[in-house]
Amino acid sequence: MIVLTTYTLTPKNTLLKKFSLFLVLVLTIVVFPGCNKDKSCKARSVDSEVPQIQAYATANGINATRHSSGLYYEIISQGTGPVAHSNSNIFITYTGKFMNGQVFDEQTQPNTQGWALNGLIQGWIIGIPLIQKGGQIKLIVPSSLGYGCDDYYSIPGNSVLYFDVHLVDVQ
Repeated sequence: MIVLTTYTLTPKNTLLKKFSLFLVLVLTIVVFPGCNKDKSCKARSVDSEVPQIQAYATANGINATRHSSGLYYEIISQGTGPVAHSNSNIFITYTGKFMNGQVFDEQTQPNTQGWALNGLIQGWIIGIPLIQKGGQIKLIVPSSLGYGCDDYYSIPGNSVLYFDVHLVDVQ
């Protein structure tokens, strides 16, 4: 004699199925850790980028000075107004390039609200205060003082960047 049992889905059984699915997911993550991609990246040292920085400076006629931070800069004009501090709002025009000369960003008119200097990349926080209002500076920013090892919009991780910056105003 064959006995057929009907099995109905009750809330208790639904909870059991959800728990089982959760358990399978957890075990998959634990048993197959190679499936999880490591999202961490490895930052490059300033010293490892010096040959690239020096080659760019030479090829582009930049008489760069190395700051203790590793930032390379050339002051084109000092300016005569106030100096920007970390809590200053700055109004600038600039061109940003990769080491192959490709422009990745450019601002030909200053932003009407300005930018908080302390909210910008470290290379600018260090470099902009080297000039005064009205001044112009060329910055070659090692990746560790720029966007680091992570991609940032169109900027690949570990990118050394060049900026030609004119400090229009400081508030």
